[in-house]
Amino acid sequence: MSTLIRVRRLTLLGFLLVFGMQVRAADTVSQTNAPSPRTDANGNPLRRASTGHISNYDESKVGTYTLPELLVLQNGKPVLDANTWLKKRRPEILRLYQTEIYGRVPKSAPKVRFHVAETETNALGGTAVLKEIVGQLGPGTDAPTVHVRLYLPANSSKPVPVLLHLVFFGAAAPSSGSGSTNGADARPRFSETGPIADILARGFAYATVRYTEFEGDSATNSLSRVRKLALARGQNRPAADEWGTISAWAWGASRVIDYFETDRAVDSKRIAVVGHSRLGKTVLWIGAQDPRVSVVFSSCSGEMGASLARRDYGETVDDMAANFPWQFAGNFQRYAGHWNDMPVDTHMLIALNAPHPVFISGGTQDQWADPRGEFLAEVAAGPVYRLLGKKDLGTTEFPNTDTPLITGDLGFNYHTGRHTIMPEEWKEFLDFAGRHWKGSR
Repeated sequence: MSTLIRVRRLTLLGFLLVFGMQVRAADTVSQTNAPSPRTDANGNPLRRASTGHISNYDESKVGTYTLPELLVLQNGKPVLDANTWLKKRRPEILRLYQTEIYGRVPKSAPKVRFHVAETETNALGGTAVLKEIVGQLGPGTDAPTVHVRLYLPANSSKPVPVLLHLVFFGAAAPSSGSGSTNGADARPRFSETGPIADILARGFAYATVRYTEFEGDSATNSLSRVRKLALARGQNRPAADEWGTISAWAWGASRVIDYFETDRAVDSKRIAVVGHSRLGKTVLWIGAQDPRVSVVFSSCSGEMGASLARRDYGETVDDMAANFPWQFAGNFQRYAGHWNDMPVDTHMLIALNAPHPVFISGGTQDQWADPRGEFLAEVAAGPVYRLLGKKDLGTTEFPNTDTPLITGDLGFNYHTGRHTIMPEEWKEFLDFAGRHWKGSR
């Protein structure tokens, strides 16, 4: 065989070898770049966090975890009585949440001044008195404003309990029926407004305030209102232990409660706070800090709300830290990928609300929020309620769907359906709140 033929054969073999390697590499790249499924077989969202964690919905893969001790002081001594909880352990946990999770409110937070801008005495067909209340955040005529709608039962001769509902779409007037409204414009919205007719018929008042009027809720506008107003000279962002937006929204709700204390039509000893999703997180944090809150309804609050953070199911700490960093203190970022290093978990957040009642809900089509983890967090908070002479859930068994647990001071419902407050849950919560208010009047 001539040298020329051998060279040509070697060249051809080399070409085929390189071509084969390129084909295999291209196939590998194609597989790597192929779009990952956005949902699992049951329609649950799948997310790959920046830490590499992928959403899990398999109970067998939740893994083991150990919750931080609820009734043990940081010095290792057990909490054996209500006084030790209230004077020592509770403040310890509250400080951890303030500095590590949601962030503390700076002393430079602006003052809020409220005034009644308009009163309609014959609202909703004569069943309500409507007050349009405007709050000004800080001094100056150009200060940001917030708008509160307060519906009071018509012809009430005494102060009434009030439900303060933090809402996403605050411009819409509530429906006069037992259903919900989609708002003043034609944009499709999920139903969030409470059953105003039913609320008024029970002798309760109902107030709404839009959360983003206190602070924005995106990477571009989350430092545009009260958190911006509170910045010190030369400071361009809150300190690592200062408020994220959840703390700002909670602070704002407490300022509305300040107004309620000045309104003689409102019974400021019987105030409920209601919130859904991220606002479900917010109302748990309001109840943990503001002793004027007497009942909490947290709907589908999920990760860093009511569901256990150490439980690897649905949304995780990694997802929250990456996708919603503005909602938390800067210190929260250190726990992405290190869930067990957190000094708290959400059973502690629920326990901070004790002794006032808390009602939590989740949905069968909202596994992202881990309803079972919400239930387990309430179970784990039970010892504090019992220590304070209150009733816990009354069971450790996850309930059947649409079977509300509302006989104790902790309430839970696992509804059939999606990420929303179901009409039936409004009735369940009104029964829950009414029973406690009747007993405390």
